[in-house]
Amino acid sequence: MITHLELSNSYKLYKLFLSEIKVFMQKVISIVPAAPLRAESFHRSEMVSELLFGETAKVLEVDKNFIKIKTDLNHYEGWIQYSQITEIKDTEPLKILGYAYEEGNILFNNLPMRISIGTPVFDIKNIGKYTVDYSNIEYKKLIVFSEDEIKNIAFKFINTSYLWGGRSSFGIDCSGFAQLVYSFFGVYLPRDTYQQATIGETIDYLDQSKCGDLAYFDNEDGRIIHVGIILNKENIIHSSGKVRIDKIDAQGIVNVDNGERTHKLRIIKRVV
Repeated sequence: MITHLELSNSYKLYKLFLSEIKVFMQKVISIVPAAPLRAESFHRSEMVSELLFGETAKVLEVDKNFIKIKTDLNHYEGWIQYSQITEIKDTEPLKILGYAYEEGNILFNNLPMRISIGTPVFDIKNIGKYTVDYSNIEYKKLIVFSEDEIKNIAFKFINTSYLWGGRSSFGIDCSGFAQLVYSFFGVYLPRDTYQQATIGETIDYLDQSKCGDLAYFDNEDGRIIHVGIILNKENIIHSSGKVRIDKIDAQGIVNVDNGERTHKLRIIKRVV
């Protein structure tokens, strides 16, 4: 008969074994549609970003059921749940075919998994020990930056709920929205709004702006806290409550539903 002490010791050895596996992990890949990236290593911690299916990261630290990672896309750091990633070889090639043009189901280990618009699609049949089949997904290779294509991509997110830290069509924040739209054109913006505002050419006046320029907005302390994509000299699309189209003027954004001024314009940048 196995004693309670033997069971306890076996469990401790099992936990030690798992921790050793995690320690030796070097590179990981997301195996869920949108894995929350948290500020601390517990579920109630603030979500600061997300790792979409197939996106990769380097392992920095291990703590119980969470791993601290640095994303390969924009070097963003946070804690991710161990069960939502799997290890891949650091030298394992991942040839990207494009980005999912619509929400839809792939097959992951022969079971359906719904993925977000903007999820990278790779020329692979396996992720780690798992099988993956993208054949039911419509995807786009890198698109030429143009007014029509900017609108085509951005409008796909209309009415998507605002979600702090979100960067998928299941829920998205303002900088995640700009980042995901721009990724279709091979332009990889930093994750946070204030970081995005540091790149590109400054456009002095709204009248000089064109579709695809990024408008940034600040708070009373002068801190840049919001971003939207200019559609024309009078309209902007952005994630505020939901992805929506509002009016913009030299002072900032005016909500089309109630006429209230919601954001104060700070700067306009042209990245492409």
